[in-house]
Amino acid sequence: MIQTLKRYFGYESFRPLQEEIIRTVLNGRDSLVLMPTGGGKSICYQLPALLRKGTAIVVSPLISLMKDQVETLCANGISAGALNSNNDETENAVLRRACMEGKLKLLYISPEKLIAEANFLLRDMHISLFAIDEAHCISQWGHDFRPEYAQMGFLHEVYPDVPIIALTATADKITREDILKQLHLNQPRVFISSFDRPNLSLTVKRGYQQREKTKTILDFIARHSGESGIIYCMSRSKTETVAQMLQKQGIRVTVYHAGLSPTQRNEAQDDFINDRAQIVCATIAFGMGIDKNNVRWVIHYNLPKSIESFYQEIGRAGRDGLPSDTLLFYSLSDLILLTKFATESGQTGINLEKLQRMQQYAEADICRRRILLSYFGETATNDCGNCDVCRNSPQRFDGTVIVQKALSAIVRTEQQIGTSVLVDILRGNMNQEISEKRYHQLKTFGVGREVPARDWQDYLLQMLQLGYFEIAYNENNHLKITNSGSDVLFGRAQARLAIIRREDTTAKGRKKETPIPVRELPLGLPNTESKALFEALRELRKRMADLEALPAYIILSDKVLHLLSISRPATIEEFGKISGITEYKKKKYGKEFVDLIRKFI
Repeated sequence: MIQTLKRYFGYESFRPLQEEIIRTVLNGRDSLVLMPTGGGKSICYQLPALLRKGTAIVVSPLISLMKDQVETLCANGISAGALNSNNDETENAVLRRACMEGKLKLLYISPEKLIAEANFLLRDMHISLFAIDEAHCISQWGHDFRPEYAQMGFLHEVYPDVPIIALTATADKITREDILKQLHLNQPRVFISSFDRPNLSLTVKRGYQQREKTKTILDFIARHSGESGIIYCMSRSKTETVAQMLQKQGIRVTVYHAGLSPTQRNEAQDDFINDRAQIVCATIAFGMGIDKNNVRWVIHYNLPKSIESFYQEIGRAGRDGLPSDTLLFYSLSDLILLTKFATESGQTGINLEKLQRMQQYAEADICRRRILLSYFGETATNDCGNCDVCRNSPQRFDGTVIVQKALSAIVRTEQQIGTSVLVDILRGNMNQEISEKRYHQLKTFGVGREVPARDWQDYLLQMLQLGYFEIAYNENNHLKITNSGSDVLFGRAQARLAIIRREDTTAKGRKKETPIPVRELPLGLPNTESKALFEALRELRKRMADLEALPAYIILSDKVLHLLSISRPATIEEFGKISGITEYKKKKYGKEFVDLIRKFI
């Protein structure tokens, strides 16, 4: 096992749980594996596939994901292929022949294609194991349910002696139970890895308007000069708007959403993976097929619909274990729109519950990482020190008067207004609706004009979180005061609000933040890296990648380049001892990289 791990994957030791999972598969037992994105799930089935006789069938939901995995395996000297509709008939014929002759160690296939081939190709080949990737797609309780996945239960009926390993990065307890049930797993072992990704920083900005978001995003990107990142947006139109804004700043950006043709989506993904675009602005349609391990940051322009979605999307950053940043914008308008979507969905109860947990995360004043881990059934004993709450705990003040002003305005309009009209009343803004409904004649009109509109939005979010009012989504999003709100309004209780902290987002007030220095990279080595050597290695990698028409990170990862620029191997043998360099890559790339390092020295 260790020899195979070093030869084909370039590592000399396993990560937590990997060895135990691999032994379970090698012994022919079923298993369910929950491991965070970037945690090393793939090795759990790829290594047993190399050691067991026959071909491993890997069920994968996206062609792009299959392509990425196959390219990575082939770059490590492993025979792998993907049977899908993107291939021409000749390619598929060659793959089928290789499978029947036992020449392929891993075959990637979509669930639809698997069902279609159940009585044909699968009957004519020796199958070593089934790996069901993105297994949460099986469950109707999962965040990305796909009906075709639900038919995977037939595998054990037809192939009772072939082990099945189901893998996912995000599944709560109810989803896990559903996966086991739907796949008819036989006395499976369930492995739940730690969901902690300490290399990811977690930051939430709430109540920001579009102009503030734009300034914050540009500042954020400036601190990540030249580094790959993803901006997730709720709507197709917003991805286009944000991309146009970035293009005007001279930033290389592409767009990805379901409204584009398959060709356009493939081009966008290809540009991002091959570093022709630094940033992709995308809806949630993007990312499951991304194995790009040098994404350094993820921004959520809008609130995600669930913690599962959020966790999987931020998990696309820092897959190589190096420090990476995540930023979430959160506003009341997001919450109202997502609640409308959840209410109109076929699973209103569960979707509202998941949204509520996401809302609690975004509004929290305790360590955000502890909230994420708790959601997945893991308890952290300490605060993480790498989220905005840990770095800067909120201060509170007596906000009773502010809350009373808002609640009084709601009462005086007979609880028939939404948040935007409420802010207009409090700020004393005249407009058509205010005039027509004579709200300007209310005693509360203009009582909060000293508070900026964006601060009112933040205070209203806090009031909602504290339970002082509810939003009647079935009554045009009108605000309704609760019993707790009445207690504050009539002086029976005090309201404690968090002081709003705003960064100075003007050019003058912006602090120049430097990128994370190498000494903070978790490589366990002293800070002896040369920036010039790292850049030279990166240029060489890019030239090689272009020659082979492969993404640069498949040649060598950023982490490997950092290790090379620190340890500076002077021979090919020393080059091969670097963690992450396989026997195949040592022979293929060693001479050119070592020559460059020698010249530099």
